[in-house]
Amino acid sequence: MTGVLFAIVAAVLFGLSSPIAKVLLGEIDPWLLAGLLYLGSGLGMAIVYMARGAFQNQTHMQKIVRREIPWLAGVTFFGGILGPIFFMYGLSKTEASTSSLLLNLEGVFTSAVAWIVFREHYSSRIVVGMIAIILGGIILSWSENLTWAGLVGPMFVALACLSWAIDNNLTRKISLNDPILLTMIKSLIAGSTNLALALFLGVRFPEMRFVVAAGTLGFLCYGLSIVCFILALRNLGASRTGAYFSSAPFVGAIMAVGIWHEPITVKLLGAAAFMGVGLFLHLSETHEHSHAHTELEHEHSHSHDEHHRHEHRSSDPAGEPHTHWHRHEPLVHTHGHFPDMHHTHSHS
Repeated sequence: MTGVLFAIVAAVLFGLSSPIAKVLLGEIDPWLLAGLLYLGSGLGMAIVYMARGAFQNQTHMQKIVRREIPWLAGVTFFGGILGPIFFMYGLSKTEASTSSLLLNLEGVFTSAVAWIVFREHYSSRIVVGMIAIILGGIILSWSENLTWAGLVGPMFVALACLSWAIDNNLTRKISLNDPILLTMIKSLIAGSTNLALALFLGVRFPEMRFVVAAGTLGFLCYGLSIVCFILALRNLGASRTGAYFSSAPFVGAIMAVGIWHEPITVKLLGAAAFMGVGLFLHLSETHEHSHAHTELEHEHSHSHDEHHRHEHRSSDPAGEPHTHWHRHEPLVHTHGHFPDMHHTHSHS
């Protein structure tokens, strides 16, 4: 249940960002706001990382290894640069409540990429849930008089969701690494890049109070959310984490109605009903069977449990949880599980 809790906290934090960012869009250009949000996330995480390092043995702090750099580069490009730009432009052309609920597509795209590209296991219950979420998105975007102008906002939000879905699946590959370090690097690079590009294109820099507000929002609703999301990926896998994260738009939609006094329409309620059914199907899934663990060697923070029974060297850190290079011996057992980084086995 730890992974589920992290996913829900990540969803709530990110869900709060949409209606608040809508307020800031009245004062800050969408591209510049995307940069400020991630820069705030990166700077905040840098402070947390350095403060933690002052109380931790530097020898045992987890570091990114060379083979993880390509995954991190992809995470930064799709999740930190493309995604925020698409979303801020989409948000500027769409009602905040509509944009918030359309963010459910991130869970759909995350699962689709996980199943099709990375061959992550799925069940009929999860598929039906995803169909319900898609139907909710269609209802939400539907207009009797469809025009290109009316579709631009939702299309940009959908592109943001696809970018973040790719980011989520790439992040899963490195989710056993230090989530604070990963979030700091991704956010600083993405935020600096978007900020520099916006200023190069001649975007007007806003008043400092709006800059501070955007940075604070970025740290709380992006930085902390990403950390929790990575921890959820570590425990649940990409498609399940995306499913739990689908609760984020409901938080955003409720906030949008409260902040912007947007009307509660039949279309909004119908879309929310379909998306709620899909979310329920995901949350109520169980998966248990006999499975085999092959031999595996890696490094990450862990406590000794049935999946971590290994010898220790004198140089390994004491106490738990701790981080060091360790080996998993082959093991066959039965218990409820998700496709996390220790359960990547095939299914018949």
